[in-house]
Amino acid sequence: MLRRLRQAGLIWPTLLSILGLAVLLSLGTWQVQRKAWKDGLQARIAARAKAEPVPLSQVLQIWRETGDVEYLHVRLTGRFAHGREQHVYAIDERAGPGFHIYTPLEATARQLVLVNRGFVPSAMKEPSRRPAGQLAGEITLTGVVRLPVPRGMFTPKSEPDRNMFYWPDYMGMLSGARGAAEGDVAPVAFFVEADADPANPGGWPKGGVTRLMLSNRHLEYALTWYGLAATLIGVYFAFAAGRLRLLRA
Repeated sequence: MLRRLRQAGLIWPTLLSILGLAVLLSLGTWQVQRKAWKDGLQARIAARAKAEPVPLSQVLQIWRETGDVEYLHVRLTGRFAHGREQHVYAIDERAGPGFHIYTPLEATARQLVLVNRGFVPSAMKEPSRRPAGQLAGEITLTGVVRLPVPRGMFTPKSEPDRNMFYWPDYMGMLSGARGAAEGDVAPVAFFVEADADPANPGGWPKGGVTRLMLSNRHLEYALTWYGLAATLIGVYFAFAAGRLRLLRA
């Protein structure tokens, strides 16, 4: 067999095809493993976000112990400082361009929490256009904990002087929010994205902006790699068959 392969000039094509097949199968299997990991992560996120909300004090305790608080469902009680709300540019699938409204909330335990109250269209950016939603007095809300993320490579820089942010710039927004509190109030190291229910009076801001579904195209990628592996096998056998026929001729 080896002699025939050598005579047909198939030694190197065979070795390279075996190597390529191994690589393609490995990549396909890796994508299957990634899919299993992403499915598990998705289930964990959904379970956290839909669980009964826990007090802020419990979230802070977990934060101090492990730091693993992302997507925890939390309950907050305190007062909004609407005069210090921050605007983060966002695009809603239905309403188009607008802003996420981040408002400092002074919790009853003397913590300052930046709360993403939800989305407003560009025309509703100014608080005067949505006065009914500017809740006064002590309120209780529930939401999902989100950790700060760094600015993306192609994301514009924040413009705090104009109250214009292009991503949830924690430090930038915190500098504008600190003046909301009086006395010794400690800012927490994460955001809270408010739930959709109960809706704000007047309908704006519209809460529930947390995206719980992660991009998961690993099955497509796995099928692509396995498909390329099958194609390589077909091409190799077609090529080898032709060379062997020439050898017999």
